[in-house]
Amino acid sequence: MTRETLLDRVIALLWKAEFILSEKCDIRPRSFDVAARRGKTLLLLKVLSNIEGLGEDTSQEMRRLSVLFNGSPMVVGEHTNDHPLETGAVYLRYGIPCVNIETLHDFFIEEVPPLVYAAPGGLYVEIDGETLRSLRESKNISLGELAMALGVSRRTISKYESGMNATIEAALKLEEILDSPIACPVNMIVKFEKARDADTSPNDLRNASDMEKEALGTLMHIGFEVFHTTRAPFNALSQDDVTKMLTGVSDYSEAMLKKAKFMSSLADVTGTYSLFIVKGPHRSKAIGNTMLIKSEELKQFDDRDDLFDLLLSRELKKADTGK
Repeated sequence: MTRETLLDRVIALLWKAEFILSEKCDIRPRSFDVAARRGKTLLLLKVLSNIEGLGEDTSQEMRRLSVLFNGSPMVVGEHTNDHPLETGAVYLRYGIPCVNIETLHDFFIEEVPPLVYAAPGGLYVEIDGETLRSLRESKNISLGELAMALGVSRRTISKYESGMNATIEAALKLEEILDSPIACPVNMIVKFEKARDADTSPNDLRNASDMEKEALGTLMHIGFEVFHTTRAPFNALSQDDVTKMLTGVSDYSEAMLKKAKFMSSLADVTGTYSLFIVKGPHRSKAIGNTMLIKSEELKQFDDRDDLFDLLLSRELKKADTGK
């Protein structure tokens, strides 16, 4: 299956699961392919045939954006090097959950969470230690008897009851002996924490172009925190105490219009504003929900309220005219 076919299948599955979706992102570079929201769950999804193709730089940006948007990153793939991804198993790549489309279907359509995670050495299960101990005691099975039946030491059983994870083979044998499930579901919706899991330091424009530094520096001057991006389909996420704003910076061009259109669909999913700072002459005031503003016009503002007043007036005018 091609990556594009897999992406289309993922999108169709998420529509069926009643997610709201952004457009597919075909802008390079891109740290994710589509954003999806259902209720309070916001996903930034990347689709890869081989999950080993997820590099460290891209994963760092996915984690960073997930923190800023209060969402969760996820990769859907088919294999890892020469091994297919097992259905019902979660693989981690730089801390980001990676699953095949069957596992995605089971989780979001059938509401059946995965019970297995992959780690060096094979597939493992997180044991519910309290349930294991309760079942063993209710059946009057001693640590030694259970250890003998499983073919391990008493110490190993004691560690399982204290929360040590088990191989999938050991977990299945335990469930067979105790005639009851003892595995904990694996969390596919991972929330990364600011500072610990992702660098979300604002106002770092060291890797920005001269055009970005000028435009984003103006936003910083009027009171925004600016989080510059290097692999996202927008140039920065700008925010104040209550508002987040997708921010693009570019000359007016066909490529810029394409990016502004995608940003409009992304803003609908993430619940943010969308603004494109344009250098050069243009007549357009908006592309979808992405407001366009000339870089020269932005420099005339004294504070961020001036910008929001302009955005609000354009939204009202757009609503009145239906354009």
